[in-house]
Amino acid sequence: MQKTIKIFDIPFANTTLEEASSFIVELVKKGEEGYICTPNPEILLESQKNPEFKKVLQCSTMNIPDGIGILWAATHIYNKSSKLKAFLTLPLIAIYPRYFKKVLRERVTGADLVQKICEKVSKENINCFFLGASPGIAKKAAEILEEKYPGLSVNGTYAGSPREEELNDIIERINKSDADILFVAYGAPAQELWIAKAMKKLKTVNVAIGIGGTFDFISGTKKRSPKWMQKLGLEWLYRLIQEPSRWKRIYNATIKFPMKVIFSKTNL
Repeated sequence: MQKTIKIFDIPFANTTLEEASSFIVELVKKGEEGYICTPNPEILLESQKNPEFKKVLQCSTMNIPDGIGILWAATHIYNKSSKLKAFLTLPLIAIYPRYFKKVLRERVTGADLVQKICEKVSKENINCFFLGASPGIAKKAAEILEEKYPGLSVNGTYAGSPREEELNDIIERINKSDADILFVAYGAPAQELWIAKAMKKLKTVNVAIGIGGTFDFISGTKKRSPKWMQKLGLEWLYRLIQEPSRWKRIYNATIKFPMKVIFSKTNL
């Protein structure tokens, strides 16, 4: 494991897409268990008002930085920047995002992580299960990835929900699939809380990963931003244009989170 840095008491791994995916595949090959989370700024805000969710993130095997805002925060926390400097560097997120890749080296999105893992396990005797999203979406995503990565084994897909009354039925489905890796797309914090509750009952799963809306992107139900916008950390702008109803979530990630980091007594 790489060195970690804490943001609001949540440890983030200083990792890259290649390193994180390799680490996860090695966990499975060694027969070790764990769960992986991909927190972004909005998820960190949620963890500050949800103690149960915060504990789940604190106890995860690895938290991967999903968002340029996480890299920005890590840079200033690690360097103990002044509030003024932290505020003045915010525009660099869009202009020169590379500036913030000195403490946490890379932004690793859930969508990229899923595809990289699937690419790697397609060459191994490792089975996957896709859980979550709207009915039919996980199945479509599985079909696309199995075509893209010949040898990939997605032994089961199911939408279901994180409701307590469905827990045992879903666990039974997954156990029958003989899956080694479980991807859960219920959105945060539901998916992380579900994983924490279900892991001990999953008989074959070594690693579970919360992946948010990844199946929607892979299936083509929703479009990701162009690569140049991803590199500049502007996916939030693209999603706002595509889905104006997300304005509150975008506000939390781009305005509320930076202000909370800047004015937090424990961080800066």
